[in-house]
Amino acid sequence: MKLSVEISMYPLKDEYIPTIQDFIDRLNNHPNLKVITNTMSTQVFGDYDQLMDVLKQEMRTAYEKHGRAIFVCKFIDGDLAPEASDV
Repeated sequence: MKLSVEISMYPLKDEYIPTIQDFIDRLNNHPNLKVITNTMSTQVFGDYDQLMDVLKQEMRTAYEKHGRAIFVCKFIDGDLAPEASDV
């Protein structure tokens, strides 16, 4: 089963950009996931179980490494990744 997730991270600190970038960089280190980032959110596409495991791992790492943050997520089944020509 495929999954599409839109995720926004809101670190609860003044210097928030490095924390967000670290989270996005770590998501991009998982070669079996497709990650698309824009100014509002990051979209992640992949196998349901693998994607959920990655989010669990990387959100925990973000909390342990950077402290408090809010994650706002939307989940929908299926691979809704735009084609390369659509991006």
